[in-house]
Amino acid sequence: MLPSSNRLVCLAFLLIFAGSLAAKAPVFTEKDYQNHPPRIIRTCCALGTDLKVSVFPFYRYTMLTSIGKLGPHKFLGDSKEHNGILYPRRGGFLDLGHLRDLIDWTAYVYNQCKRSQITGEVVIHLGYEAGSKVLYLKVPPTEKDEELIRLAGRVAYDLSIWHEITSWFGASAVPLVSERFSSFSPEDAFSNLTGITIAAEAIRSELPYEEAVTKLITKTLKDLEAVNSDEESYQAMEAVREVWWTRTKHLPNNRVTLQRELGVYDPMLPWLVPGMESLNSTPFTLTVPETTTDGVPLHEFYNLTFDLNHKIPVHKIFPERKERVVTQRDFPEIIRFIANDMAREKIIYKY
Repeated sequence: MLPSSNRLVCLAFLLIFAGSLAAKAPVFTEKDYQNHPPRIIRTCCALGTDLKVSVFPFYRYTMLTSIGKLGPHKFLGDSKEHNGILYPRRGGFLDLGHLRDLIDWTAYVYNQCKRSQITGEVVIHLGYEAGSKVLYLKVPPTEKDEELIRLAGRVAYDLSIWHEITSWFGASAVPLVSERFSSFSPEDAFSNLTGITIAAEAIRSELPYEEAVTKLITKTLKDLEAVNSDEESYQAMEAVREVWWTRTKHLPNNRVTLQRELGVYDPMLPWLVPGMESLNSTPFTLTVPETTTDGVPLHEFYNLTFDLNHKIPVHKIFPERKERVVTQRDFPEIIRFIANDMAREKIIYKY
């Protein structure tokens, strides 16, 4: 909890300058600052269709949607959003749950960056995911809004990669139900990066946040040439069955997903279904924010620390390390370790 004097400063700043700022984001109360979003805001989707589920033998899992079914965006989620997976011809499969989560996480971190400019270093406890997560932000008041937007997107994306890492090592939202089948799934990172791209445009917009996001999701999907119906997305899924995913295993079996994407910090191209690419435009390419517009590394303004439990073999990955704490700077080495895991298990991956 911020000291009362700092809270007053923060509130005063917001009241004085809110009307003059072009950038929009959800308006936070003091309670909002203290209550971070859950690590998974919306239900995310498994790659595949008509998937069998181990404990429900007669159930078949399919979570597809289409651009015409999507509802308005709601900060921190709403069932009326009608999320699922759809297929754009320039963007590969997109998981709208992932995409919207990263939009909201970017907006949340952006607000915390604004707060840091007023109060100095902000320490945000983000709950537990294979260990306790803490975000340290220290953003100079001289940094312009554009730099805060880039910083917020990078932090939100790092948090999404942490979720992929912990899923591989057995962390899950539901006890004893592994999420390893979804770790580094082909559509995850690209969906997440698309989310932070949309969030940046929404924050720059003069429209109210949720209205801006709703319009930008529709515009982005049209720009990416999303197919018109969930039946067409189903056809795209079927075209890569037994290549990217299989129906021969039951969820949550790790072998449902046959290929993985580990090149999550490189410029990212979508996984396009052969024969279902755009006929007129190139694939959409996305990059992870690395620096400010002036070339200052974004890592200088934040640190994510993870004080780990024993699900992640820290001492195998970092033999010289005595403590069980890692940061976002350790992610590349952890991902290399996961690549070796996948190679031993004969799982196909891009890296």
